Amino acid sequence: MTVTLLPTDDTTTRTMQELYRHLHAHPELSMQETETCAFLTRRLDDLGLETFRCGGTGVVGILRNGAGPTVAYRADIDGLPIQEETELDYASTARGTLADGTDVPAMHGCGHDTHMTVALTLAEHLVTHPSAWAGTVVFIFQPGEETGAGAVAMLADGLWDRAPRPEIVFGQHVWPGLAGTVDISSGVAMAMADSWKVTVHGRQAHGSQPDQSIDPIVIGAHMVVRLQTVVSREVHPMKAAVVTVGTFHGGLKENIIPATAEFTVNVRTFDVEVRTRVLDSLRRIIAAEAQASGAPDPMIEVLSTFPRCYNDPAATQQLIAALSGALGANGVKEVPPVMGSEDFGLLAEAIGVPSVYWMFGGYSQQTIDATESVAGNHSPHFAPDSEPALAAGLTAALTAILSRVGTPGGAA
Repeated sequence: MTVTLLPTDDTTTRTMQELYRHLHAHPELSMQETETCAFLTRRLDDLGLETFRCGGTGVVGILRNGAGPTVAYRADIDGLPIQEETELDYASTARGTLADGTDVPAMHGCGHDTHMTVALTLAEHLVTHPSAWAGTVVFIFQPGEETGAGAVAMLADGLWDRAPRPEIVFGQHVWPGLAGTVDISSGVAMAMADSWKVTVHGRQAHGSQPDQSIDPIVIGAHMVVRLQTVVSREVHPMKAAVVTVGTFHGGLKENIIPATAEFTVNVRTFDVEVRTRVLDSLRRIIAAEAQASGAPDPMIEVLSTFPRCYNDPAATQQLIAALSGALGANGVKEVPPVMGSEDFGLLAEAIGVPSVYWMFGGYSQQTIDATESVAGNHSPHFAPDSEPALAAGLTAALTAILSRVGTPGGAA
């Protein structure tokens, strides 16, 4: 099986750029990707794939080409509530609505527009080169990755009862590295993540009468400080965990002690036992600080839960060998796991098959050399160099797929 760096012609390049610009300019928030879903379905239908909606706004496309293995490839499709500041001529002006009804700007600030473009072009390439492969490819366009809701929703909607079950699931993500390079981890690739909203209940009083109050801001402040001791004093020093309090809100006026305060906390872990220990400790501390102040029990609301992203070691080594052949030995780097999180792993875990997930670079060497630090994912300035990034992403995706379904001597 031979793969050359794609795209190799002006038509493919132009088509990819048109797709990318359209998708970049029209982001939709998690689990609200209605127009994106319709657009993807039309493109897949036009290519002749079997399609169905799944998980609300998700789309599945099935491409069959005779007898052979079945593999799956996943691309996420949701945008983020970010005001874009890239100054691109196709920058997003779209808006969306959060779950609480807040109107917000929307942006593809994590590169999911890149992922969709690569997946659609990959499907077209396989359709137009049937002699290069044999088998079945299942394309999963997943909603709600940013909130951890999408993979769960697709599985609950019968994804693997409605689509052929693959022998492996592949996925990739653009990041602020050098275009034409891939970073990949063997074994644990990304962390589990748990996010909570904690509401601290107290008793309201005038600021001049603190003795009449149970101050939820003071209680919450003690909770926040004490939570930081969990990693340093309760987690084994050779294990990894991160506890972050990202927001804290309480009160409306400086001389009124409010009845409630709230904060959000995010936990990242690699190990299931460490995760359990940390979450149990957080619950213990939150309850104990309220009790110590004579306050009512706090309320803990789970905002999101992300699973561990695990790359099957044997499948990862096979893919590294294939990617090294396509991108060169210096184009592939095996790296330690990262504390970022993904719900991708659920798709394979649900049916007991291996999966492999990797990162591909989004910036040209010229861009990297020209700036002190390039914008990363979730930045309002995130704008990969689309031509080299898409070409490299397509090459990596095609390499992965053909490593399983490619025919001997088939021209890719």
